[in-house]
Amino acid sequence: MLTRLRHLRRDERGMAFVYVGLGFMGFLAATTLAIDVGMFMTARSQAQNAADAGAHSGAVALAMNDFNDRSATGPAVTSAISTALANKVMGANVSVLTSDVTFPNSPSGQANRVHVEVFRTTARGNPVPTLIGSLFGVTTVDIVATATAEASPANAMTCVKPFMIPDKFIDGNGNGSFELNVDTYIDGTDPVNYTGYTAKNDVGTPLMLRAGNQNSIQPSFYYSWKMPGDIGGNFYRDNIAMCNQSVLTYDPNNPLFMTQEPGSKEGPTLQGIQDLIDQDPNTQWSSACKCVINSRFSGQSPRVFPIPLFNPVYYAEGKANGRPASFELANFLGFYADYVENNGTIHGIITNITGIIDDNGSPVTSTMFPRAIRLVQ
Repeated sequence: MLTRLRHLRRDERGMAFVYVGLGFMGFLAATTLAIDVGMFMTARSQAQNAADAGAHSGAVALAMNDFNDRSATGPAVTSAISTALANKVMGANVSVLTSDVTFPNSPSGQANRVHVEVFRTTARGNPVPTLIGSLFGVTTVDIVATATAEASPANAMTCVKPFMIPDKFIDGNGNGSFELNVDTYIDGTDPVNYTGYTAKNDVGTPLMLRAGNQNSIQPSFYYSWKMPGDIGGNFYRDNIAMCNQSVLTYDPNNPLFMTQEPGSKEGPTLQGIQDLIDQDPNTQWSSACKCVINSRFSGQSPRVFPIPLFNPVYYAEGKANGRPASFELANFLGFYADYVENNGTIHGIITNITGIIDDNGSPVTSTMFPRAIRLVQ
C-alpha cells in the first residue's frame, strides 16, 4: 500500500487536465472582458450620445422657444427629455426625469446652460444586464452619462443680408425718427439699460422694411450696404437670395463699420427676396410657438436670416458733423421674410436666430440677439 501511494505521488498522468481547467478559467475571464466590457463601453458611448443630444436640444429650446422658462413643463426641459429618450442604450430606454435637467450658470455667471443626466441603473430599474459576468455573480452594471450645452450670446454671424436697419431706440417725441438730444439709444455694452432689440421682448413682432434715405432714421427703414467680396453684377441680389459665407463679428472694442450702397436698391431687393421666398414657399409663422413651421428644409428655413443693426447715434452724429454716411454694427436681428411688395417693401416677423462665436472677438454681454448653441461638457 505504501509503495502504491508513493507511486501515485510521483504519477504525472492527468496533469494536462489541470492546465486545461486553469486555461479554461482564463479563457472565460478573457471572454468576459471581451464581451461584457466591450458591451459596457458601447452602452456608455450610447448613453453619452443620449445625454449630448438631450443637452443640445434643451439649449436650442432655451434659445429659440423661451429663454426664461425653466419649469418642468417648459420647452427646454421637455425638449431635453424627449430627445434624450429617443436615443436608446443597448436597445432599451434610458431614464431621464425632470429633476435630471438643470440649468447651471456659465463660468461668467450667465444662466445660459442646460445640464442633462441619463441613467441605466439599478436604482432606476433599468440596469444593463451582463452576458458572461453572471457566471461570476455580476448580473448587471450601472451606466450614467452627463452633458452640458450652452446657449451663449453670439458675437458673429454668417449668411447676413446686404441691408441693415437701426437698432431700437427710445423715441422721445414720438415722431418715429431718431433725433440727437431728443431720442435715447444705449448700446449693448450696458446690459442693464440697453434699449435695442432683444429676443425676450421682440420675438413675434411684425416688422416692415422699406428702403431708407439719408435724411431720416426710422425703425422700418433699411439701408443697403456693400458686403465683403463684391464682384459687381448681381452680387447684391445674389447675397439676398443665397448665403454670403463671410463672417461678420460684433466687437465692442473693435467696431465694424459698414459702407452704404448707392441708391435704394429697391429692384434688386424685390427680386432677391422673392427668389428667397420661392426656395421655401410653404412656410408659415406660428404664433403658438413663435417660430416658422412647414418648412421644406430640415434645418433653418432660408427665409429666416440675420439683419445687421446699426448704432443710430453714431450715424446721426456723423451726419450732423458732415461725415460721409457710415454705419457702426451694433447687433444682429433675426428676421422671417413673409412676403414682399412690388415697391420692394419687405413684410416679416422678428424671430429667434442662432449665431456663432468668434474667439478672436471681445467678450459680449447677454444683450446680443442671436445665440450660439454648443456642447461645453
